[in-house]
Amino acid sequence: MNLQPIGIFDSGVGGTSIWKEIHKLLPNEDTIYLADSKNAPYGEKSADEILNLSIKNTEFLLNLGCKIIVIACNTATTNAIAYLRKTYDIPFIGIEPAIKPAALNSKSKTIGVLATKGTLTSALFNTTSKNYSEGITVIDQDGEGLVPLIESGKVNGVEVRNLLLKYLNPMIHQGIDYLVLGCTHYPYLIPVIQEIVSDKVTIIDSGEAVAKHTKSILEKFKLSASDQLSKHQFYSNKNADELKYFLTDYEVSVDFLDF
Repeated sequence: MNLQPIGIFDSGVGGTSIWKEIHKLLPNEDTIYLADSKNAPYGEKSADEILNLSIKNTEFLLNLGCKIIVIACNTATTNAIAYLRKTYDIPFIGIEPAIKPAALNSKSKTIGVLATKGTLTSALFNTTSKNYSEGITVIDQDGEGLVPLIESGKVNGVEVRNLLLKYLNPMIHQGIDYLVLGCTHYPYLIPVIQEIVSDKVTIIDSGEAVAKHTKSILEKFKLSASDQLSKHQFYSNKNADELKYFLTDYEVSVDFLDF
């Protein structure tokens, strides 16, 4: 049994969608979550900036004794995980847009990917896309402007809907039957997205798959906790109240951190 916490970081509140899936599957595990909202969105930063922020976040979580780190951010994963795995001697769980299941199951052979610029322009994303999209048309769309809205608690309303209509309508007109959400913030927009794309389009995010992978890695390295009353600490370096908004149904501690 290993009672050290699982560390999770994201560019902001979006990774809470991943945390919820991990907590649901692994209710006995302690967690520490770092929301680097001060530097959100990562998707508009350079590769070097993303790497340096990811190193800073990793070292913060390591200093708090985390036994494994989940990079709950597509942009940070695609730009930094290779370096982090080489540099630090703990397991890292990353997140990539779920192109593979979309491509394998698409009947129209046309899928959409809604992600940040930082993810869509990364080498890892382009390699994954090439590996699984043979015979498939992949329509990539940068969701510019969505992350700041979600960070401020706006997950519906006119601003959100207008941006989503702008980004999704061209995909719909080209006949997508799967939409891959390539940013952990975007699952909070699923109700609005589903209204726009209708039930003819299947929406895929990575939360459940990441939770299952986290469980398997903990078991592989004999790092699992068992039968303890778990504790959950959340930190934000911008506005803890915005983070609390996405965690109202959970008994967790949420604090501001000057980080």
